Amino acid sequence: MKNGDQTRFLFGISLHRPKWQQFLICSFGFFFGYLVNGVCEEYVYNRLQFSYGWYFTFVQGFVYLILIRLQGFTMKQMVNPWNSYVKLSSVLMGSHGLTKGSLAYLNYPAQIMFKSTKVLPVMIMGAFVPGLRRKYSLHEYISALLLVVGLILFTLADSQTSPNFSIIGVIMISGALIMDAFLGNFQEAIFTINPETTQMEMLFCSTIVGIPFLLVPM
Repeated sequence: MKNGDQTRFLFGISLHRPKWQQFLICSFGFFFGYLVNGVCEEYVYNRLQFSYGWYFTFVQGFVYLILIRLQGFTMKQMVNPWNSYVKLSSVLMGSHGLTKGSLAYLNYPAQIMFKSTKVLPVMIMGAFVPGLRRKYSLHEYISALLLVVGLILFTLADSQTSPNFSIIGVIMISGALIMDAFLGNFQEAIFTINPETTQMEMLFCSTIVGIPFLLVPM
C-alpha cells in the first residue's frame, strides 16, 4: 500500500494507472481468457471427441501449480493450515471434473447456461455454512429463481435442436452445481475467518491438496 492506493500486477507487470483503466484492462483480460478457454474446450471435446474430464482437470491442476510458482508464490507465504483446504479441495476437483466431462454430452452454451445458475445453490447453502449464516432479501431470491426459469426454457429448446445433448450431461453439470454451492461458501468462509488469505494461496493449496482426489475417478 502506498498513499492509500494498492499497486496491482498483471502477469508480473505493474498496472500503475488510474483505477478505471485498471478495471478495463483486467475485465478485458478476464473475458478474453474465458473466451479462448471456451473455444479450446469445445474444440477438444466436440471436435476431437475427447471425453476424459477427470484427466483434463488433473493436467489443468499441474498447469495451475506451475503458473502460480512462476508468479513467485511459496508455501512460506501460507497463513492457513493445510487441513483448512481438504473439504474445499474435494468439492473443487469434483466440480471441475464434472464440468469438463459434461462437455462430452452437452454443447458449450448449454454448459455455460447451467453454470451461470450456481448463484441459487450458493445462496441456499450460504444460509447454513458455519461462519457465514448469510441472509438474502426476497427480491434476491426472486431474481435467482427467474434465472433458473430462464435456464429451464433454454434447456428445453436446446434439447430439441442441439445434435450434442444428453441427459447424462445435465446430470453431470447439475452435480457440479451442487459442489459449486459448497465450494463458493467454503472459500468465503476461509476468507472471512482469515482475511489475510490471498487468492494465490487459495488456488495453490486447494489444487495441490485436491489433485490426489482425482486419482479415484480417473
